[in-house]
Formats: sequence, C-alpha cells, structure tokens
Amino acid sequence: MKKIIHIDIDAFYASVEQRDDVSLRGKPVAVGYSEKRGVVAAASYEARKFGVHSAMPSVTAKRKCPHLIFRLPRFNVYRDISRQIMDIYFEYTDLVEPLSLDEAFLDITVNYKNMPSATIMAKEIQQRIFRETGLTVSAGVSYNKFLAKIASDYKKPNGFFAIVPEEAERFIEQLAIERFYGVGKVTAAKMRELQIFNGYDLKQWSLIDLVKIFGKSGNVFYNYARGVDLREVVPDRIIKSVSSENTFDKDISILPSLNVELYHIAREVMRRVDQSSFHGRTITLKVKYADFKVITRSKTINGHIPDFEALWMISKDMLKNIDLSQRGVRLLGLGVSNGDTINEKIYTQLEFDFPE
Repeated sequence: MKKIIHIDIDAFYASVEQRDDVSLRGKPVAVGYSEKRGVVAAASYEARKFGVHSAMPSVTAKRKCPHLIFRLPRFNVYRDISRQIMDIYFEYTDLVEPLSLDEAFLDITVNYKNMPSATIMAKEIQQRIFRETGLTVSAGVSYNKFLAKIASDYKKPNGFFAIVPEEAERFIEQLAIERFYGVGKVTAAKMRELQIFNGYDLKQWSLIDLVKIFGKSGNVFYNYARGVDLREVVPDRIIKSVSSENTFDKDISILPSLNVELYHIAREVMRRVDQSSFHGRTITLKVKYADFKVITRSKTINGHIPDFEALWMISKDMLKNIDLSQRGVRLLGLGVSNGDTINEKIYTQLEFDFPE
C-alpha cells in the first residue's frame, strides 16, 4: 500500500501578492491584466466569494466584484518560490511529481526521514512551507493519486485531510460526482442525466456501459468509483511545446481585427512560456478557416525567442502572409516549440501539444 501526499499552495499567485503587500491582505485580489481582453490568472479567496476565478475574463471578474484589485503577474517571483518549496519536498523523497508551479504529488512510501506516518509528514511539510515562505498550503494524504488530490481539495484553504484505506469506500460513495477528477461540467451534466449524482451511483454502472457512454474515460470512472488508481508518481516531465488558441464567436476576415486577436494570444503564450521556463526556437501559427480547413505556418530562429516583442513581431509577419481573400477565420492559435533541452524538469500544468 503506497503513501501519497498531494500538496496545493492556496491561491498561489494572489497569496504571494498579499504576502508582499500588506495593504492587500483581507481584500479581493486578482492576478492578471485588467484591460478589456485580460484574463484572471489567479484570485484570492476573498475574490472567490464573489465568483471570481482563474481563466475568467477580467471584465467579467470586475463586474462580479467591482472593488476587485488587479495586480500584474510576477512569474519570476512565483517560479523562485515554487523552486524553494520543491526543495523542501526533495528533503523528504525524490519521488516528487510537479503538476504546476503550485501543486505536486509526493510518494513517501519510502522516504529520507524514515517517517512511518504520511499524516505526520504532510503536516510537518505544511508547517515548514508556512515558516519558510509565509504561504499556506492544503495537503491531502491517501494510498493513490486520485484520492490524495481529492483530499487536498476537501478542506481548503490551509486544510489537511486524509483518506485511509478502511474509510475510502464509504468516502467515495458519498462524494459528489462533480468532485471526481476528470469530471468537468459537460461530463457532470451527462452523468446527472443518467441519475449519477455521487460515487455510489457511479459504482452501480458496469464497465461496459461506462465505456460505451464515456469512451476511454469510462474505464477510469469505473476504477475511481472503487478507489482504484494505479498511476505512479512520476518525478520528471519533459515539455515539448507551449501554446494557446482562441475560437471566435464570429468569423473574422479583416487582418487588423485578426492582429488584435493574435496580440492577446501571443501575450498568453508568453505568459505560459515564462511560467513554464520553457524556451523554444520555433513559432507555429495555426489558422482554422470558416470551412474548418486548418493550415499551419512555422518559423525557426537561431536562438530562443527572447521576449514578447520578438514573439509578437514574428507571429504578426506570419499572419500577414495568410490568404484571407476567400474565407473568414474562426480560430487562431500560436505555439512555441523546439526547445534545446531534452531533460528539462518543469513545474507547470500548461503543457500542450499543438495539433494540426
């Protein structure tokens, strides 16, 4: 039986801003760009009470919370703090799997401290992170990754929860289906149509029927309903590309309007590049026309793409050569790839393949 800890830094970016600026403490804070087309990268718990959350357009966030305070992201600071916290994890085990700058799995079945209790170790790590960084984290403990991640989210913020083997079945049965990993809004709505509201309801369905309805995910849901997750904690990941794309509400056929959209997509790509510390040499532009035909154009430079200005100028020149005479564009995408490190450890969930 494994001992897995999942740790998630509470409202990471926003908490760092509140830590470093005492005037922000206790106030609704959003990290991101407050201009018309900005997006919230993180929201403090005070802001979340008003319905503000990450990936929300800034204008929507401001409408929900008129006194919301925006702070520009400082990714260099966030990365440094993340590495500081990762160093703490590695004092306990070398089996650390970062999912992002602010969360990670730890397999401490065998650990450097020879501590038999995952509960005691998780609480000790929580205390150390707070003492050394001034930030709170939520920790979950269980015998697999699925349950450990659910546990860390169960009593946020600054929470701790353990799901032990003898209590797992009862816990899963009462767990709302929306809290199952991999069940998003669309899947949850489909399950509610099928009268699946919690783990107990899900457990009544056969593997064949779940796969028939949900495809490969049906196999995962079947196992999760029984507390089964055989995934290992994988300590290293290799990033291949970083990208972002946007599907427009209406097709666009005018170059100046597409340039505006591309500008904001490039901003988001560079934000993800900075967050992931992945630096590539190839820029790929993806265009999907109104008739769903997809074309891509790529350009490789000698060194790493140094900054946003370089990314923006190159991608704008590529877009200028796209034929807009016959069809409008329904989607634009931009990606950075071709990094020159083959064993780069990353601390980000923003890892995307760039499909044709």
